[in-house]
Amino acid sequence: MTTPSSMFSAKLVVPAIGDAFRKLAPRALVRNPVLFTTAVVALLLTVLLALGGSGLPVAFQVQLIAWLWLTVLFGTFAEALAEGRGRAQAASLRATKSDLTARLPSGKVVPASQLAKGDLVRVETGDLIPADGEVIEGVASVNEAAITGESAPVIREAGGDRSAVTAGTRVISDAITVRVTQEPGQGFLDRMIALVEGAERQKTPTEIALTILLVGLTIIFLIAVATIPGFARYAGGGIPVAVLAALLITLIPTTIAALLSAIGIAGMDRLVRFNVLAKSGRAVEAAGDVDVLLLDKTGTITIGDRQADSFRPLAGVSSDALAEAALLASLADETPEGRSIVVLAREGFGVATRELPGGSDVIPFTAQTRLSGVRMGERLVQKGAVDAILRANPQAAGSPAAEELRRLTEDIARSGQTPLAVASDGRLLGLIALKDVIKAGVRERFAQLRRMGIRTVMITGDNPLTAAAIAAEAGVDDFLAEATPEDKLALIRQEQKGGRLVAMCGDGTNAAPALAQADVGVAMNTGTQAAREAGNMVDLDSDPTKLIEIVGLGKQLLMTRGALTTFSVANDVAKYFAIIPAMFVALYPDLGVLNVMHLASPNSAILSAIIFNALIIPLLVPLALKGVRYTPMAAGPLLARNLAVYGLGGLIAPFIGIKLIDLAVAGLQLA
Repeated sequence: MTTPSSMFSAKLVVPAIGDAFRKLAPRALVRNPVLFTTAVVALLLTVLLALGGSGLPVAFQVQLIAWLWLTVLFGTFAEALAEGRGRAQAASLRATKSDLTARLPSGKVVPASQLAKGDLVRVETGDLIPADGEVIEGVASVNEAAITGESAPVIREAGGDRSAVTAGTRVISDAITVRVTQEPGQGFLDRMIALVEGAERQKTPTEIALTILLVGLTIIFLIAVATIPGFARYAGGGIPVAVLAALLITLIPTTIAALLSAIGIAGMDRLVRFNVLAKSGRAVEAAGDVDVLLLDKTGTITIGDRQADSFRPLAGVSSDALAEAALLASLADETPEGRSIVVLAREGFGVATRELPGGSDVIPFTAQTRLSGVRMGERLVQKGAVDAILRANPQAAGSPAAEELRRLTEDIARSGQTPLAVASDGRLLGLIALKDVIKAGVRERFAQLRRMGIRTVMITGDNPLTAAAIAAEAGVDDFLAEATPEDKLALIRQEQKGGRLVAMCGDGTNAAPALAQADVGVAMNTGTQAAREAGNMVDLDSDPTKLIEIVGLGKQLLMTRGALTTFSVANDVAKYFAIIPAMFVALYPDLGVLNVMHLASPNSAILSAIIFNALIIPLLVPLALKGVRYTPMAAGPLLARNLAVYGLGGLIAPFIGIKLIDLAVAGLQLA
């Protein structure tokens, strides 16, 4: 996906300026109560000026009003600029979507928008896939660069966990038949467009809580300012409405209120730039606090296409007999694993069988039974996990053949390979050794997660010995072997009951319940439709260790919001020293001692504080959009660093800024 080269390029800034004015509409502005209050105050002073002013110089009032309106505009501009950063991506995606057509099995070509869930389409070499769906026939090489930005093609095929296809991707070889799995307007491409534009962004719990706090502070300061005229009359004087309005705006937390929405939008945008789509800001925030990461082994830690490496027959069984039974049990298995068994049997052992006899009854693999096979008349051939085969054939479980099978299983498992048992009519024949390949670089990435305080757990259906060997090679902290979907759910719930936030990476249909239960469910884009629907994030690159970036971005979002809130509060405290002495020095001369900035005059102090209050917002926009840099470290030192930088910085910046503005205001005689 392409991104603008500069945050403040003309392509972003010019539309954002127009959007900033459109966001002044009361219905849009009321979503930000602090900015809405600022706009109401600016409007009130504008009306008072039109009706004859408030006893202050007209030029002074005009400047106050202008800077109050600019404060509101700078806030809406920050949000508009953050939203605008996704428009280039959305435009290219929308152009791709508008060009999509579909070829029906009858040969008729129709617009993709006319497709309904359940329709079948034929996609051939050079065609764009018209809708989200699953491959039900054929195998093809697909270029997903339009979605992921990666030019390397991927294989999509019927059966297994690599059958899901996405609208807008292109078939570059062969042909496939696709069943549409989404209604029009609800596909992955549609959700991507809405997400990168920010149209579906909802406030996160933290953002809502912070907004409530800001509203509460605004109400408190509004009440406080409303009591000031009474004190002034008691002292024998009065304070103009314009000055009271200026005080209110400097008291309320306008800085963080103006940037709060932009911070959230930018956080989602940064995630998109890492080729990860989050369905909610809640998931991004949760990622910043993850304690435990669960990963499916196949397709996540390993490449996913396990290949048959060898046949290991038991004593008294010939290699040819084992190969023939393994082939029969795999002829109807469309997974890469099943096809590799067929290839090994044919090429390595010369098994000539090409198809199952008529009337054969195929036994499909399920996560519960963990075996598959075929019944041909009176003959039953099965293949599956060793314990599953022994449970299915209890008469053989206590035999010498079963003991030999277990010994061979341990030998295969210790080498890091996966054993599959084969049985025919209740007789144990031997094992198929499947070779799994660890994805490059995962060990180093898991070490980095460990330094971030995140415990990694590999989940697999393999036996404990194989799981232990692969876990050691991959560098994960723990593993769950022989896991069913129910086991995954139980593990996640157990961790959550312990007060830990759990992230789950997976790509298969059997991982969908766990992805839905996890606090952060990251589905691989290469995975099934069920997995992508269940997760609250989708990794377009299908890299399980991408969670490092996801966690870092989640922490960066939380840190950015916290740092700018700290800066804003400290900033407001410093501004009080500028405007409060200026307001009351005429009534209470002793307050002059608080004029530590030695500002030129009361009017200059008020105007300088309001100008600084407005200008600090656009100056902080780059930090809000880029985010505070995250460096893995303990919470204590991290908090101390941020307090020193943003807390102390928030106190110092207004003293310097307001003094410099006061010198300019006094020198130009603006007040």
